[in-house]
Amino acid sequence: MNKYSLYAVLLLFITSCSSDFLDRNPLDQPSNEAFWNTEKDALAAATGCYEGWFSMDEVVYFDCASDNAYNPYAWENWQVQATGYATPNNYGQNYMKYDKIVRCNNFLANIDRPEMSEEVRSRLTAEVRFIRAWHYFLKVTLYGNVPLVTEVLDVNNANLPRDPKSEVVQFILDELAAIAPELPESYTGENVGRVTKGAALTLKARMEIFEGDYAACAVTCGQIMQLGYSLFPDYRGLFKMANKNNAEVIMDVQYVENVAKNGILGVMPPASVGGWSSIDPTQALVDAYECTDGKTISESSVYDPKEPYKNRDPRLDVTVIYPGCLYEGKYFNSIDPKDPNGDYYAPYGRSKTGYHPRKYIDNLADYSDMWNTGMNAIVMRYAEVLLMYAESKIELNQIDDSVYEALNAIRRRAGMPEIDRAVYNNQDKMRELLRRERRVELALEGLRWFDICRWRIGEEVMPGQVYGALLGTVDPETGALTLTDERIKTEIRLFDPAKHYLWAIPQDVIDATNAIEQNPGY
Repeated sequence: MNKYSLYAVLLLFITSCSSDFLDRNPLDQPSNEAFWNTEKDALAAATGCYEGWFSMDEVVYFDCASDNAYNPYAWENWQVQATGYATPNNYGQNYMKYDKIVRCNNFLANIDRPEMSEEVRSRLTAEVRFIRAWHYFLKVTLYGNVPLVTEVLDVNNANLPRDPKSEVVQFILDELAAIAPELPESYTGENVGRVTKGAALTLKARMEIFEGDYAACAVTCGQIMQLGYSLFPDYRGLFKMANKNNAEVIMDVQYVENVAKNGILGVMPPASVGGWSSIDPTQALVDAYECTDGKTISESSVYDPKEPYKNRDPRLDVTVIYPGCLYEGKYFNSIDPKDPNGDYYAPYGRSKTGYHPRKYIDNLADYSDMWNTGMNAIVMRYAEVLLMYAESKIELNQIDDSVYEALNAIRRRAGMPEIDRAVYNNQDKMRELLRRERRVELALEGLRWFDICRWRIGEEVMPGQVYGALLGTVDPETGALTLTDERIKTEIRLFDPAKHYLWAIPQDVIDATNAIEQNPGY
């Protein structure tokens, strides 16, 4: 959203030099007073609020906090989120910062001042309220109770205690319900990528389903389903530059090559093509994909453990670079310890599970430089809405044709058979299918950790040995596999359900105020 250069000037007004936890805002009053005059000022200020609201880094790395992926490099600050060894002083990622909320609060405190179109003022106000709600959604789902700050704080009122999670959740839901009618259903031209009504309602549905309010979520999803979104016909094409801003995308982070570049895609590919191998899919994720007959690998007659990637859900081939697949003109070999060009045993820049992500980097020729692209980061898309709708109806035990059709639409698009209603004919079986379908459809898109938390399945899926591919050889001419019984091992993880559903509050946050208490167990 870096379309207005004046946002950099604005940040001089809204960035605090204070070390206080809530980043109190001792504004340069004369400069701030002089700024809020025109519609151009308001647009620049809103753009400043968009800056850093989310990123491709977070979209592709967040699954490393879950059982879907492994991050081998501690300095990237994602590995510790999954291991169970996070501490207040070694906490990995930090979403307890309030600088972005300060920007939003400052905008909302001043947006009434410029002389401008009331229609534009109303829209920008709704956009910034969405961004603030988004930041609170991340905070409350990751940390539980957090301070709820909705106005610019003065020097004497900067350090506040945590508010109950229920109050923050209600604030998010109230904000999103209020702003949705103020937002357009779509944009054209230079405004594409800004917050829409669909984005506000999708975040509302996420908050509702996270809280287990399935009745409300089903209603919200029904509203989104009337807004004109549709599944992009090609699952592989959904993640390609040529198809940016298609009818499935509800909200994304916009990038522009050389101007506001997406500089993160290079962390995913193998070292053999210049990548870093920072995000390594796990065997647990690969095993979640059904076979082409619509059955799991433990049930299907077409699954062969010595040819484990054949006869599988086509989404596996779109999502994961696996041993023996054709990638960038060569048959990928990550499993032969005797191969000097192998991608497993080298200490850095190579996958530690034998797998790499494929979404967004299916064909590197799509980019002149994979470290400088204009590829957008999809944060919300219509398939997620269909999955939330189906899940809500299943949890309410209201399993009707609309539930099957929502899931079948996603499966048909992927090239998978429709649901066998003779097998999936009750709430337990449909819940099992829905959770598997959601996992593979949205794999490596940053949502798996949140699903683990709301389903309370962490103690089942997180602890223990993290496995990768079977070792063996790959025929460089044909890609044929010869596999051994030895499987790659990465790390052993811990998970305490009394502790690890919430992240540790960073110690520097606690040290900056006498009002913040640590989460239990840390």
